[in-house]
Amino acid sequence: MAILSIQSHVAYGYVGNRSAAFPLQRLGHDVWPVNTVQFSNHSGYGQWRGQVFEAAHVADVVAGIADRGVMAQCQAVLSGYMGDAATGAVILDTVAKVRAANPRALYCCDPVIGDVGRGVFVRPGIPEFMRERAVPAADITTPNQFELEYLTGRTVRTLEDALEATAALRARGPRVVLVTSLQPEGATPGTVQMLAATAEGAWRVTTPLLPIQPPPNGAGDAVAALFLAHRLSGRPAAEALGETAASIFGIFTATQAAGSRELQLISAQEELVAPRRRFPVEQVA
Repeated sequence: MAILSIQSHVAYGYVGNRSAAFPLQRLGHDVWPVNTVQFSNHSGYGQWRGQVFEAAHVADVVAGIADRGVMAQCQAVLSGYMGDAATGAVILDTVAKVRAANPRALYCCDPVIGDVGRGVFVRPGIPEFMRERAVPAADITTPNQFELEYLTGRTVRTLEDALEATAALRARGPRVVLVTSLQPEGATPGTVQMLAATAEGAWRVTTPLLPIQPPPNGAGDAVAALFLAHRLSGRPAAEALGETAASIFGIFTATQAAGSRELQLISAQEELVAPRRRFPVEQVA
């Protein structure tokens, strides 16, 4: 299946398309990456070089793909870090074109806005665009806990809070909400949860929180790609959640063992297709 992935690119390291494309490919999907920025490395290092591409550049690349007459082959659009709010309109226009060519195509929006402890780290205008336009247009959205709070205007402290927030978000458009990292009150210390919510129910999986400092960037990008890949392959939400959590834990384990701040997607690639450790998936609603 072909997936059009519109997000950032770095030459060194694994975030954005560098974090999403390979897992998708390793799971058997064709990827058409369109880059919203090209940086030397991710901004977590504090220094980087490169540039944010203008929206017109992104639109031109997408138009070139459309010129090949292949949009009907596209099964999903995946979007992540935009770089500039104007690029958002190009992404939604692309989604509309793909859906016109293939009405069954999915739009998975990773609403990259910020994170707990860091706050908002994207350019002005992007958070509002994500909340008002991108997420409502999506079939699947994959916020972290901080982004879930921003998108819904709700404080998420407990599992019940998270369930209410995901329901509120689904009421605005997305059929599936995957909360990529959740640490509610009362959770076992040293763990992190992921929560998938649909109209049919909600499920969570809990994994150890590995003490990697600094935490590697790009994990959310990989999680969104993995979950989308499993959904496209026909797995129900609960099963896709379990597979995604197992794979990203395996990648984190290899990253910790390597003493690296970059996800070990290549050296630990077998974790993407056959994770060595799996975790119970619990229905919570």
